[in-house]
Amino acid sequence: MNDMISTMSERFDLSNIKDKLTTVEDALAKIQSGDRIFVGSACATPCTMIKALETMYREFSDIELFHFLISGTDILKNNTNLKHRAFFVSSDIKEAVKQDQADYVPISITQVPRMIDNGGIAVDVALIQTSLPDENGFVSLGVSVGVARSAIKRAKTVIAEINPNMPRTMGDTTIPMGLIDHAVLVDTPIIEYLHEPVDAVAEQTARYIARIIDDGSTLQIGLGRIPNEMLKYLSGRRDLGLHTNIITESVIDLIEKGIITGNQKSIHKGKVVCSYAIGSRRLYDYIDNNPTFSFHPIDYICNPEVMAHNTKLISVNQAFSVDLTGQVCTDQFDGEFYGGVSTLPDFLRGAASTPGGKPIICLSSTTDDGKISRIRPLLKEGEGVSVARSDVHYIITEFGSAYLFVKSIRERALALIEIAHPDFRPALLDEAKKLGYVRKDQTLKSKMAYPAGEEREVVLKDQRKVLLRPSKASDVTKLQQLFYNLSRDDIYTRFFSLLEALSISRAEHLCNVNYETEMAFVAVVGDREKDLIVGSSCYFLDPSTNLAEVAYMNLPEWQNTGLGTALQKRMIEHAQAQGIRGFTASILAQNKKMISLAKAGFSSVKMRKASGEYEVTMLF
Repeated sequence: MNDMISTMSERFDLSNIKDKLTTVEDALAKIQSGDRIFVGSACATPCTMIKALETMYREFSDIELFHFLISGTDILKNNTNLKHRAFFVSSDIKEAVKQDQADYVPISITQVPRMIDNGGIAVDVALIQTSLPDENGFVSLGVSVGVARSAIKRAKTVIAEINPNMPRTMGDTTIPMGLIDHAVLVDTPIIEYLHEPVDAVAEQTARYIARIIDDGSTLQIGLGRIPNEMLKYLSGRRDLGLHTNIITESVIDLIEKGIITGNQKSIHKGKVVCSYAIGSRRLYDYIDNNPTFSFHPIDYICNPEVMAHNTKLISVNQAFSVDLTGQVCTDQFDGEFYGGVSTLPDFLRGAASTPGGKPIICLSSTTDDGKISRIRPLLKEGEGVSVARSDVHYIITEFGSAYLFVKSIRERALALIEIAHPDFRPALLDEAKKLGYVRKDQTLKSKMAYPAGEEREVVLKDQRKVLLRPSKASDVTKLQQLFYNLSRDDIYTRFFSLLEALSISRAEHLCNVNYETEMAFVAVVGDREKDLIVGSSCYFLDPSTNLAEVAYMNLPEWQNTGLGTALQKRMIEHAQAQGIRGFTASILAQNKKMISLAKAGFSSVKMRKASGEYEVTMLF
């Protein structure tokens, strides 16, 4: 110990902490039997002290360590002599939970500081890891602020690993040496963690998430591989911000490319706001004394009033499973505890409460071996509800996105089955019928992923923008609303009769398509979560002629804007890519607009009049 102090004294000024320095054994000897010990989390886990405690365990009785995300202590992966109380089950402590050496506490980590402050969680000793002190005698909590400040404030004894490798982070991260009772000098690398490379499934899911993130959004990115993979697909965005629990390596490239600027934030403008950093030395060097980053305790990060100051707050978190009503499990899989609640409920509600906010939960549609659907009829026994269905907005898999908020059980079930793996859709639909979630005669024609690549934004003659997107089976209600806003003349010319109602089965015919021999597009305006269908088009292929019957339906106030032409152009483009020869249509003779539309954009148009209508063949 003295040799280390002498060596480090040559490199750093340790004069203001010499009276605090001691050996790890002497420091830990201050612990008494029955103590409740807070352990610094994530990449600032005080590993030297944890390992020493493991060897000294016979000297104590009934001590308990509590912590959030503990990392870098490989000894815990196999066996531990200590009792742990964990708010998150990481891979380091998963085995200890199984062996009854650790208890999992399912609570939002945001609530922990309050429980410490009011005595609901007792803290006798706090074990932390910090930077070296500055010239004023202040150390930085570095890469892990989290709940440490509350624990330090309430602990009877604070023991710190002082590590010169810990970056000094900006924000609310510093504490005076006066709050530290004993210091252990260490010179070990800060724990590094990088997400494993993702597979094609996670990559596609990440792409779907990125598609719905707008310029100027403020992001919260959860711990999972998919949320972090999503960051790679934001290269075309502008002025994104970060207000998040954890930052990872991926943020560096986005900052250096000018994609993350924070310029649109209304609080902490221009700053990356976070509580933890998990990454490599590259990240730690980048945040060291970097005023771009502002680290804060987790209860500040997740304070509803603070989050509410952000516009377009996008929360992206990963789950293990979801049932057809929208209940989400994030902390159990195959009957074992893994993961945790973390800050998920706080950010979901925070994002939902901000203007333009989007709470997003993502997951792969199946287990890694493809044998089990993660979208279930019901959550399994041993899968707890981490997020109530009433708080769920977006669910995204590699097969598309489902928006569930303010949707009925029938609408939720249909939307979720549509983004399940095609191999499991028939069974999920059958179970949904048995549970009474959907009609007994409900069908789903698509056996493929939602073709997000077919979406196009177009500008009409009056400069209004509309999104032309493939329809979904769950668009039924919106198509019925479109029908009931048509004029009587429009209904007659579209359906050749004065229909009084558009039945569910008839509406489904217009939107529940297989995306191969059948295709339908809807023109929508407004935000994705509350978009309005203002026009629709569809075609159905006759394999014997390789011609497709086509039909259109537009709201009266959107006619004469070029919407019909835009829909037809989109239909032609898609049909040609499928190798279709052309379209056919039956048009009433008095429907001058459709006759004019039928003559545009084709190499050959043949019209045969019979009984007041035209039979039209339009070849590409």
